[in-house]
Amino acid sequence: MKELIKNIKKEIKENKTVPYLGIGIFKNVKTKEGEQMPYDSDSLILMMNNGRAMSPRLMYEFSRAAMHLEQRRGYEYIQQLTNWIYSKPFEPTEIHKEIVNLNPKYIIDTNRDSKFQELLLDVEHILIVGKARILDNDYRYEIYKFDIQTKQYIKTDDEELKNAQKILFKPMGSTLPKPSFIISDADYVDWITEVMGGFAVPAFLKKYRKGKKYLFLGADFSKDTERMVANELTLDLDGGYYVKEPPLSKKEENFLKRHNLTHIPISLEEFNKYFIKTSL
Repeated sequence: MKELIKNIKKEIKENKTVPYLGIGIFKNVKTKEGEQMPYDSDSLILMMNNGRAMSPRLMYEFSRAAMHLEQRRGYEYIQQLTNWIYSKPFEPTEIHKEIVNLNPKYIIDTNRDSKFQELLLDVEHILIVGKARILDNDYRYEIYKFDIQTKQYIKTDDEELKNAQKILFKPMGSTLPKPSFIISDADYVDWITEVMGGFAVPAFLKKYRKGKKYLFLGADFSKDTERMVANELTLDLDGGYYVKEPPLSKKEENFLKRHNLTHIPISLEEFNKYFIKTSL
């Protein structure tokens, strides 16, 4: 295991493997007030619904639950609710910090918090934030350049990506620079439709990602939406690693086989310990 982890870290540092983070990285992560952060679909639904479970149909996946709440209370409500959840004060995890220390050029973070952004306050970087249901154009992202002098994000265009030293892709949105999230079924349908049409990933990244491997941390490919998002974001991949304690569902097994992913059959908590302690 130690040699495998060492090799993965080396690949990340050399920009051969791209870190890809999902909601599972927040297991055992608590806010400064001691509240557990959502770490899977069920816990996110419970936080969205004041700790109450919803019907089995809605509990199937958080995007369904979010769609139900949006239909009842409106689009702005679910956006504000998501911002409330992910704006809660908590520290970046050790895995966030270790990935930043490895200094990869490209990170994909499908979570909606700003922890990576907080760790990059002294680093020039380009932020790509996924968008949904935009009326004035087909593109489903916005690009920002971070100014380390003013500590502000400045909206820019695709051209900045060509010379970027670091790119943080937040395809499902972020609390910063302004709260905007892909969270409900309607958001995902719009985003996935446009990404399949080529409008949700900048052209530069379509070229850059060819032949890359991915380290999937906290992703859950038993969930249909997560598989679809990962499939579209990592086209042209050259394999990679999926960290998850067994057993895997049939859907997960098929996804791993189709994308030539190596299953690392340990808990994310155990993997993180190895990952943080293993030196290059």
